[in-house]
Amino acid sequence: MTVEVPTVNGADLSASTPRMRAYAMLAFGILCISFSAIFISWAHAPGAVTGFYRMGIATVILAVPFARRLHARGALPRREVSVALLAGAFFAGDLVFWNTGILLSGAANPTLMANTSPIWVALGALLIFHEKLTPMFWGGLCLTLLGALTIFGADLSGDAGLGTFFGLLAGIFYAGYLLVTQRSRRKLDALTFFWLAALSSTILLLLAALLLRQPLTGYSPLTWLNFLALGILTQVMGQLAISFALGALPASLVSPTLLGQPVLTMVWAVLLLGETPTIWHLLGGVVLLIGILVVHRSRL
Repeated sequence: MTVEVPTVNGADLSASTPRMRAYAMLAFGILCISFSAIFISWAHAPGAVTGFYRMGIATVILAVPFARRLHARGALPRREVSVALLAGAFFAGDLVFWNTGILLSGAANPTLMANTSPIWVALGALLIFHEKLTPMFWGGLCLTLLGALTIFGADLSGDAGLGTFFGLLAGIFYAGYLLVTQRSRRKLDALTFFWLAALSSTILLLLAALLLRQPLTGYSPLTWLNFLALGILTQVMGQLAISFALGALPASLVSPTLLGQPVLTMVWAVLLLGETPTIWHLLGGVVLLIGILVVHRSRL
């Protein structure tokens, strides 16, 4: 099945208000989600529990706006509801595998493997949406991945292990989430899609926490504050903005751009955690940003 995918045309870029708004929302979303790792490190809670409260808080906050939108729009097509719920399942899988991988192998290996998601998105764009991706796009994608490898490479451990494999699965699941989001946003507005996906993620993450026997209560006030920050800043503000952007921009463009998140996270780690980046972290950040620029230039 061929799905029409929006392309970035240089001749009408300045006149395309919806597309410029999508770029602005994408940049805002990346800024918000770049705090995720900071909040997770401060929360000191099991991965499925953190994910459950992150998604659950977002679901509760947006329940009333969603109900109003639903009342104004009327009944939703059952097929589109199913697609949005599937997106939520992919996102839940990403959170469970990434957080569990970090617990098993430390942060570097699983995070690097999770950042392979642009590869799977690009393959999905070719095979599912039949997008035409130029050699310039693939070159830019390679640069972004090289930048990510340089950032995380100094911290990699020699033991691949189950945690690293879980990181790879997280990348595949997040790629699935982005591709399904692109498909769903052709029919559903950002708020409707996001709330349905968040509801699905919340239910699945709760089940995961219960199956893994991870406690849902008994956490410190600081942990609860970080749960709130994850739900409000990274999910309601960040991921909702990215969902909005995917209504006008293809996932193959959005996914490599999201790799800019580690660069911002590195800045917050310096300012908030007192960490000192190495020369490899800085070099990797520069290469990654150049790669993102090349990817965007390839779509002009």
